[in-house]
Amino acid sequence: YYNFYLVNFVILMLTLFLCRHAKSSWAEPGLNDKDRPLNERGKNDAPMMGRMLQNREENPDLIISSPAVRAFKTAKLISGELGYSQRDIVVDTNLYMPGVNDFISVLKKCSKKYKTIMLFSHNYGITDFANYISGSDIENIPTCGIVKIRFDFGNWESIKKEKGKLEYFIYPKMFKNGI
Repeated sequence: YYNFYLVNFVILMLTLFLCRHAKSSWAEPGLNDKDRPLNERGKNDAPMMGRMLQNREENPDLIISSPAVRAFKTAKLISGELGYSQRDIVVDTNLYMPGVNDFISVLKKCSKKYKTIMLFSHNYGITDFANYISGSDIENIPTCGIVKIRFDFGNWESIKKEKGKLEYFIYPKMFKNGI
């Protein structure tokens, strides 16, 4: 008789959502850049994109936002659609006008208990980082655009160039006829 033992291999995968803030208002020219609010289109696009994520059963363990009003408001509107408590959104100044290394720094600070993280930030940094981390060639993540990237390891410390796999890239104009 042969005894067969089943060994379960658990592949710990991480999921990262990169979300560019929704369309912002330029109605007050003298307003500090960090203080610019969302315009009407942005206020409509963010909840719609949140519903789209909710329909795909996306559930972030952690949401981190730039301190800019337009990014934080986008995070709040999307998180509301996902059932994620708005008071649990973490604000990190490194996500305001970041470079690739700023994104990496933010992620490396995250506990490995968080398997799905959503970052809200700005262009051009967010497009550059999406391409850097996934090896993709996205020309531009438009306002309220969302990129989903998976990693086949279980610790944010392991984040490196081209180690992620682009799962999807979506933005509001793709859903102009509804979600």
